[in-house]
Order: sequence, then C-alpha cells, then structure tokens
Amino acid sequence: MLVKFWSVLVLALAVVPVALGQFPAAAAGSRPNVILMMGDDHGWEETGYNGHPHVKTPVLDEMAATGLNLSRFYAAHPSCSPTRASFLTGRHPNRMGTFAPGWSFRPEEITLARLAHQAGYRCGHFGKWHVGPVKASSPTSPGAMGFDEWVSHDNFFELNPSLSRNGAAPEVIPGESSAILVDETLRFIDAAAQQNQPFLAVVWFGSPHEPYMGLPEDLALYDDLPAKYSKPVKLTSVATGGTVTRPQGEVLRERYAEITAMDRAIGKLRQQLAARGLRDDTLLFYCGDNGTSADGALGEPHRGVKGQVYEGGVLVPGLVEWPARITQPRTATVRASTSDLLPTLCAILDQPLPNRPLDGIDLSGVLDRDVPERPSPLYFWEYSTTELMRSDPRPYLDPAAQTGTTPLVKLMAGKATRDFTNFHQPAIRESDFIGPRAIIDGRFKLVLHETRNGTVRRELFDLEADPGETTDLLDQQPDVAESLQTKLRAWQQSVLQSLSGADY
Repeated sequence: MLVKFWSVLVLALAVVPVALGQFPAAAAGSRPNVILMMGDDHGWEETGYNGHPHVKTPVLDEMAATGLNLSRFYAAHPSCSPTRASFLTGRHPNRMGTFAPGWSFRPEEITLARLAHQAGYRCGHFGKWHVGPVKASSPTSPGAMGFDEWVSHDNFFELNPSLSRNGAAPEVIPGESSAILVDETLRFIDAAAQQNQPFLAVVWFGSPHEPYMGLPEDLALYDDLPAKYSKPVKLTSVATGGTVTRPQGEVLRERYAEITAMDRAIGKLRQQLAARGLRDDTLLFYCGDNGTSADGALGEPHRGVKGQVYEGGVLVPGLVEWPARITQPRTATVRASTSDLLPTLCAILDQPLPNRPLDGIDLSGVLDRDVPERPSPLYFWEYSTTELMRSDPRPYLDPAAQTGTTPLVKLMAGKATRDFTNFHQPAIRESDFIGPRAIIDGRFKLVLHETRNGTVRRELFDLEADPGETTDLLDQQPDVAESLQTKLRAWQQSVLQSLSGADY
C-alpha cells in the first residue's frame, strides 16, 4: 500500500519539459517530478482547515479541500534536526545519532536525494538544512548527501536571510524568506527543464520558527490578537538575539504573519507549476517538522508542545496535491510519518530500498484508496544524552567539519552561527534506553518517561476515543500497556544496534 502512495507521488511529479519556461503536458508513462515541502515548528492545529480560530492559510486550506489530507501525519521526533534526518533517510534519527537540534546525521546515511539521483533525477535543496553544515567542505552538506544544488541555511532564518549557494560563503538575499525559497525552486525547475531532467525539490521553509518577523500587510491581518492574549511567553529577541519575555498576543501576531506569508509562497509555487504545464502531473507534499512551539501554543486540541512526545509535539499538517491522480478530495486517517517518505519515494521511482533497517513504510497505496490502519507501529524517542556526554565520547566527525557558517538572529554562547556534533556510541548500557518515548499501535498509545526520582511513569491512551490524551487507561488496560512496552523495548534495541554503527 505504501509503495503505491509514493509511486503515485513520483509519477505525478516527473513531467519532463523541453525548453526553459515551456512545459508541455507529460506523456503517459513519463516519470513525475517531486516537490517535498516542510514548515519549521508548524503544528497540526495551525491551519485554517483544521479549525484554527485565527491563522489564515487559504492555500493550504485549498490543498486540503481539493487533494489528499493526511489528517494523522506525524513528525518522527518532537524537534527539528531529528525529524529532518528521518525525512531524508526513512530511519529514526536515533539510529544515526541525530538526537536533538544541532546534532548532525552521519555521512554513511542514504538519503532520498541519493536514491532519486540514481534514478536520473536532478535534486535540489532550498532553505533550512540543520542536519549538518551547508558549507561545501562539510561531509553532511546537501551536496555531500545527494543534492546537485542547494541554496540553504545551517539553521533557521527570517526576513532578508543569509543563505549559502552550493556551499559558498553565505550571502544576504533581500526579501521575505518563504518567497525567496519558492523563487529559487522555480529557477531550479527551469534549469532542470533545460537539461531535460525530472527533478526532486526539497523545500524546507524557515517559518514559522521564532524569532518572528512579519511583513506589514501580514501583521495587519492579526492586529486584534495583542488584546486577546496577555500571557507572558519566552522567545528570542530580534533586537538582541537573547531571550526576552513578551505578551503572547504580540508574539502570535508575528508568528501567524509568518505562516500566512509561507502559505502565500506555496500558492505562488502552485500557480507557477500550472503556468509551466506541470501542476496536474506534479506531486506536491507539505508537512511540519514538529508540533507548535510553547510560545505559540494555545493548548488545543492536543496535549503537549514541541519537544514532547504527546500529540501536540509530534502531530503536524500533512497534505498531498496531485490533480491528475487525486481527482477527488479525500481525507486519510491512516497514521503516517516523515519516516515514510523515503520508502514511498522508492516505490514511486522503482528504486530498491536501502539495505539497512528502516522505520518508515511504503504508503503509496494511500494515494489510490483508503487504508484504514497502519500495519506497523509508530515509535517516538527523545534519547537522553546525559550518560553519553559523561563518557567523554569520541567525535564521529572532525569538529572543524562541523562548524557552521550561515548567521542567524538567535545567539548561543554569543555566537550567531551554529555548529554541529555527533559521537561514536560507546558500549550499550541500560541507561541508553531512557528518555521520553512512545509507541502508537492501532488505537492505543503508550507514553513512558523517567520521573525525577528515577522511576518510569507510564501512560496509556486510546487515541480514537481520546485524541487529546486526557484519560490515562493504564489501570484499565494493563495487558495492552505491557504488550506495547515489550514492542517498544525491542525496537529500541534495534535502534541502539544501528547507533553503534552496525548498519554501515
């Protein structure tokens, strides 16, 4: 089923043009082009089509109304770098030591760009990277990991971003960042047309991650919010790069302005695909990289925020638009994940799966028909690095190769750039299994995390009856909890074996 979903996705995206700016309709059987987009800290509820009381997302709403709405789509991890690693590899980020933001992945990983490149695709990355430095000398840059070209940033960015083109020194590009990325993507599409190549474009927006910068016309849409939300929240100051406390209404006004600008940029991409004769046969995908950050969360309808394995930390928007294939609007309730992208894409491109453990599955069948239930569990795990760092681990890559170059507003230890890290895993210990973790199997979700006194707290939820995770069923369903915990532990053992380097 999963194979069908992504094979359809790729078939829809591989229309081959004959001249710059001239894109005739694709012939029957031609390979599709693929565009995979992702927002930064964009939670499930922050869309008009999911009933948000304020944010305006008319383009995403139209995609949901006319295409395929993956209503239970998950980021593989509740924070950004790990989810991005899963997106690219089809594997849980802990398998490659991408434990948290700023932890790189490893050069031995096989990305969807490498697989698409083998299938003859021209591959481009645009926007946030955050799984290693984007400089040309980095062993985990987009270029080193399979992309033919890139206009990218080590981390996040706002208005007038500093981006690196193909690993060169960063340059400031004036304008709204989402619009800039779409313009670069369209340039890439035109270049692929000149070379008569199908393309894979990965577009990772910097919005709506804080600190927030909105255009005046977008800010004006939310002028009523400062009077409605007075709770103090912490975020980065645009003026100083340090932490500041501000009323949430002011913050939401700026955050939602960024979401609306990103939505508009996606609209331009759709329009230009149509102008080039590509839209009908292009698979356009969008998701978020984790749940809403604490400064922007309103507490409804799901429990938790970014950084937590509750639904509010991992449930994100998931949309697929492909007019030639998805001719009738449909909402799919099967649980899907960013880890499913690579196996699905392999099915679409008729490429063999990498010969190593994958956590994603082929969901291509979802494009064609309803798939009522995921055939295998979803797993979430925030690896605790405390014991690892106490062991003085050996760096996986030369630290000089892990230094970033692209500046951003937020300072860390006085630096306006981001460095990355990854370590060789010492011998596995019992302490390596800890950290907030969860499994979803069918309708049930088990959540485990360590308490301050060292004991393990377990919570069991029925997501069908209780998607907000308000009622713990552990006492009523102890056998279900035990079964799920056994599966979770076995999966963790597999992940730790990968982390130790066994897959390479």
